[in-house]
Amino acid sequence: MSSIAGSKSGLTWAVHLSVIGLVLLWLFPTVGLLISSFRTADQIYSSGWWKAAFTQQQNLVLRTKAPSEQGQEGDLFVISGNIFADNEANSDATIVAWGTSSRAIDDYVPGDTADMGEDGKLTVQANGDYRLENGTEFSGSRGERVFVTANTPPDFTLANYERVLFSGSGTDSMAKAFFNTLTVTIPATVIPIVIAAFAAYALAWMRFPGRALLIAAVVALLVVPLQLALIPLLRLHLEIGIGKGYLGVWLAHTGFGLPLAVYLLRNYMVGLPRDIIECAKVDGATDFQIFTRIVLPLSFPALASFAIFQFLWTWNDLLVAKVFLIDATGETTVMTNQIVELLGTRGGNWEILATAAFVSIAVPLIVFFAMQRYLVRGLLAGSVK
Repeated sequence: MSSIAGSKSGLTWAVHLSVIGLVLLWLFPTVGLLISSFRTADQIYSSGWWKAAFTQQQNLVLRTKAPSEQGQEGDLFVISGNIFADNEANSDATIVAWGTSSRAIDDYVPGDTADMGEDGKLTVQANGDYRLENGTEFSGSRGERVFVTANTPPDFTLANYERVLFSGSGTDSMAKAFFNTLTVTIPATVIPIVIAAFAAYALAWMRFPGRALLIAAVVALLVVPLQLALIPLLRLHLEIGIGKGYLGVWLAHTGFGLPLAVYLLRNYMVGLPRDIIECAKVDGATDFQIFTRIVLPLSFPALASFAIFQFLWTWNDLLVAKVFLIDATGETTVMTNQIVELLGTRGGNWEILATAAFVSIAVPLIVFFAMQRYLVRGLLAGSVK
């Protein structure tokens, strides 16, 4: 009965489940990165992104105000304030236990008073208000440490994005790297498309000696490893003076992207209706006119398909940028290289790393979702006559 028209094979459900599984495998890390980019460092350390919407119990190390801010009430010297506000922590948190030593972080409950000897007496309330008092004047440059166990409600912030996108710090800021990446990616996407479109038309519709050999050469270049050609190409660029700037990386991406571009566009163009081309030639149109007015508009799905691939490759590229953008000052640093630098300099700041990573993938996601319908049409073109 499985072969009766209208009935579904059991294999269909397996395919659907497999697709759902693949989508979830791709979606979960992306959603997790997005959520983490809006969380504070304390929340990232204390719980996973899937718990971001719930109240979490966190162990925090906070400090009272410095002795320089003490006041005097009769014979007592007093330092008071709110432990959360003084440390720029979540002011909506509620303290369930606290302590004055790392070996006993839950010795006291809110409202208790801890006798710290010569350092005075400290009282901490559930909302974070505290009072530190002593019979002698407080000394030193830093406040007393307080180990707090608190129930913290969800806390989302835009401070991570402000720091990454608008910070003047060359260490944290991705703004310069963002525009550098656009400077690399846009020409490295447009140049090979323009060249490959002309070449693909010639290989598809123009008759000349050696055309079959050229097609075979294009197919053969598809399997040339990128890593094999990097150093010889860099030496050539350095000899002619273009190995330390954008021109060198544009040409490198163009050379490595051309074989696939020519192959993809040629297969699409050769599948266009022959009658249209022949009628245009009968009417006296030149090859250039046929290419620009007929073939190029009809080939838009294939052009968009390759543009997506090339844009994603160049945007996410690190190896070619490392080799051909030799700049010790960081003026031409791209986003992938900036994230590597962040891993080295700010390896403990996961909120900064998550935000920088999501900023890096946001543009490719927008490009992909905006043009994904053309991707399918371009890849399937020519498969059915």
